[in-house]
Amino acid sequence: MSDGGPVVHGYPHLETVRSAITALYKRLSYDTVHTFETSIAPADVAFSDQDDLHLGVQRVAREMVRHLRLPDARVIVSFREMEHAANVELTAGPEYFIELNDRFRTHRRDIGAALAHEIMHVYLHRLDLAFSGTRDNEILTDTATAYLGAGWLLLDAYREDSASSQKLGYLTPEEFGYVLAKRAFAFGEAPETWFTSPQAYSAYTKGLAQARRDEQQPPLTAAGWAGRRRYAKDRRYALEHGSGGAGPGSRDGAYSFSRESGGVPRGPSGGSVPLRVSFPCPTCRQRIRLPVRGRMRARCTLCRSVLECDT
Repeated sequence: MSDGGPVVHGYPHLETVRSAITALYKRLSYDTVHTFETSIAPADVAFSDQDDLHLGVQRVAREMVRHLRLPDARVIVSFREMEHAANVELTAGPEYFIELNDRFRTHRRDIGAALAHEIMHVYLHRLDLAFSGTRDNEILTDTATAYLGAGWLLLDAYREDSASSQKLGYLTPEEFGYVLAKRAFAFGEAPETWFTSPQAYSAYTKGLAQARRDEQQPPLTAAGWAGRRRYAKDRRYALEHGSGGAGPGSRDGAYSFSRESGGVPRGPSGGSVPLRVSFPCPTCRQRIRLPVRGRMRARCTLCRSVLECDT
């Protein structure tokens, strides 16, 4: 929890975030991920200063448990002074104990965000899904919370002005925006309508722009002129030199070429091409491998996205 201190911006954890999205699809399957096609509604986690603190916390916690389909998990919430926003004790159940920072006694609008992250820890614990290391595992938890429909609350808890700042979670505001945009593309949502924080809305629009760039990378046909030209140059280089790798023009290793064993170099229109291109699915980030032979339609086996490509 950043409370009054500097807020980190940008995309320092982007590769881990992308790996987390892939891990969710692999562990849960396409069908299970799509059971979360509706995000938790603002009205279901609304918490006013007039609500009884403990009854309200239990109500919001139950709503999070319901959203994540944890019928056997009873969540007991208490408050104490602590450095972090919250903490959860992960046991075999049936009860889970969550401690919230004392500041939430008077900052009730953000209790839903804190509970969303901690109850996602419970969900991932029951799935036996984790990344190694505290940092990467917390990034997985934030990403899962956002992608499975409760993490917009974490971004909405971000507020910053010249005198103060607040941010919950390990992701930067823009990274939260990126994951929420990826979810919006997959489920047809418009999370920007739920934000009460202007800074959260701004971070979402920046993350949305980053997510759109994923949809516009070659060999996808949605790639712009510059990307298509760069890709064609790299493809020609790979064909002429018989070497694999990303090619001098690929950005961040987005795509890479490999030679089929025993293949003989030929041009893009020269019949059977011994070259293949590998690139990440823009939805789930699993790598897709296709033959280099022009326009084609590909289907990701993990998230079932249908991709229009020009290899």
